[in-house]
Amino acid sequence: MAAERARTAADVEAFERHRSDLTALAYRMLGDMARARDMVQEAWLRWHGRAAEAHDPKAFLVTVVTRLCLNELGSARARLERSRPDRLPEPVDLGAAGLDRLEAREQVSMAFLVLLERLAPAERAVLLLHDAFDFSHEEIATALAGSAIGSHSAVGSRKLLERARRKIAQGRRVLTASREEHARLFDSFLHAAQRGDVAALLELLSDDAVLITDGGAAGRRVGRFRNLRRPLRGARGVAAFIAATARSAAFDVDRRELNGQPGLGLHLAGEPFAALLLAVAGGRVRHVYFHADLSRLRHIGRLGASAAPA
Repeated sequence: MAAERARTAADVEAFERHRSDLTALAYRMLGDMARARDMVQEAWLRWHGRAAEAHDPKAFLVTVVTRLCLNELGSARARLERSRPDRLPEPVDLGAAGLDRLEAREQVSMAFLVLLERLAPAERAVLLLHDAFDFSHEEIATALAGSAIGSHSAVGSRKLLERARRKIAQGRRVLTASREEHARLFDSFLHAAQRGDVAALLELLSDDAVLITDGGAAGRRVGRFRNLRRPLRGARGVAAFIAATARSAAFDVDRRELNGQPGLGLHLAGEPFAALLLAVAGGRVRHVYFHADLSRLRHIGRLGASAAPA
């Protein structure tokens, strides 16, 4: 009995040492914090119930979480969700989610998560395992072999990584802005939007700006405006939509940090309504992310807490 208690205590200590990294991996794989935590909890059960000792607990746990996430991404529900062009990853307050110790904040930015969702599940897994966890291609092949993807080789892993990096490179510009530039553009964008100032918004938006509004499968409505079912492209259309929406509803705004960058919680009639995040590049706002799916706004922290004045 004493030996079993000692083993359990050692298992808990080893698992907790890596929980943050495992949660960050699952969140980046799935774009959903609740499901990410489910994957991590299942990994704990497999870790504690393993039949043999693991020489490298972190590698063991990362492999288990990766396989669980790939199996989840292969489900009918996940495939249906990925087919929605308006679906965004879930925004997260990193501190509230226990991810505030992450060194590479840009790897959980909304812009990076959106880029990850352009990748096939196997490409996503290889990119994260190789670049974030320093797995060799041989180790990656072993990790993928126990997932829904099936058997894989080191050669196949290299090809997947090449494809993933090629796709990510197409949107790399939105990952290179400094924190100061992002904050400055966010402030200017917020003030212009609150005034409904189309001209000021046009000065801030890149010509090829894109607006994505995620209202969930059922959609959301504010005033006479409904969330867009497809991305809206072009600065003029984006500026007009933002200005008209801002004028149609008396939002209360709650400044906070989301996904490691400036973000905004919006309230309507005292109730949480949405979260707003931006991606910037070349001194302009390139992407506007308006997340209004209430079922997936649970991890942005308590609205009204630690808010900065707008």
